[in-house]
Amino acid sequence: MELTQLSPVTTVTFNYDYYYDDNCQYQHLQHMSTFLPILYTAVFLVGIAGNSILIVALVFKQRVQRLIDVFIINLAASDFIFLTTLPFWVDKEVSDESWRVGSFLCKASSYVISVNMYCSILLLTCMSADRYLAIMHPSIARRVRTRSYSSGLCICVWLLSCCLGMPTLLSRELKKQYGKTYCTDKAVTETKQIVSLTLLILAFFFPLLSILTFYYSITRRLCVHYQRAGKHDKKLRKSIKIVFIVVAAFVISWVPFNIFKLMAILLGLLKQPDCFPNMVAQLGMKVSSPFAFANSCANPFIYYCFDNYIRRAMLRCLCPRVKISSSGNNSDTLDTRLSHSLSNFAAGEYTTRKRKRSVSL
Repeated sequence: MELTQLSPVTTVTFNYDYYYDDNCQYQHLQHMSTFLPILYTAVFLVGIAGNSILIVALVFKQRVQRLIDVFIINLAASDFIFLTTLPFWVDKEVSDESWRVGSFLCKASSYVISVNMYCSILLLTCMSADRYLAIMHPSIARRVRTRSYSSGLCICVWLLSCCLGMPTLLSRELKKQYGKTYCTDKAVTETKQIVSLTLLILAFFFPLLSILTFYYSITRRLCVHYQRAGKHDKKLRKSIKIVFIVVAAFVISWVPFNIFKLMAILLGLLKQPDCFPNMVAQLGMKVSSPFAFANSCANPFIYYCFDNYIRRAMLRCLCPRVKISSSGNNSDTLDTRLSHSLSNFAAGEYTTRKRKRSVSL
């Protein structure tokens, strides 16, 4: 059986042998061997530059960092480490799928990509929980949201991500066929399929559900407050847009690929004889994997465009001698303003309910 040609994301998180059937002839997208090296090179250059500037701007910033910056720095570091593996996959694409850099880098680069995926979604979950506490429960947030707590949480995320990536590290190997060397997975068993399905549900879809739940609660609360505050509250209206942009960027980047991955694993477990669903899953992962890659270079631009605090920090990093004007206190973040505003709103609601009770009595 000929080895299936896969992209870096696909090879790490899923193997097409889960549903490969000798009776099925799968379609291969034209021009992918030309498109993917160009895409990976662009993502590598843009992502390395953007994440480097973001890390330097926040780590070496003279003023006190926000607590959310601890998560942002770790997320940028995860993306940066992942991006360093892309040159190996570019070499694979230009060499007609042949892996030419040895067994160690085959295992290590695949492992790094897997760890990055888990680390990214877990950090985004922590960031959404942090924002939820800051906006919805400011009194609890003042006790829980500390720098040592955030740093400890990030360490736990890294350790957990490294553990979740171990199946990838153990399953990768070099195989020689038709005079070429491939970096691929070992023989797939039903146990491995079940492990992959479990990891996908617990380490991706469950955190995704948590993120959506947090942001839904935040957005619902903000919309109620927005109706009370009136249309003149531009800061509040902007905050709602930022919530949707952050969630949309993550969903567009990772959800399509993982849905096709889930479809493929289920087809493998069910031993689906029909070739058409298998072909859809295969082509779906091929088409959607570049979106997952692009997320690693998109985050710095999202922060730059929609976070004034990070924009000023990055501009100071790029142009240290140029005075960057700022409106108001730099430490006065969007979440802080919303927390104060929503606290006053909650206090007003409590006072109103108390008055109604006294009147009814």
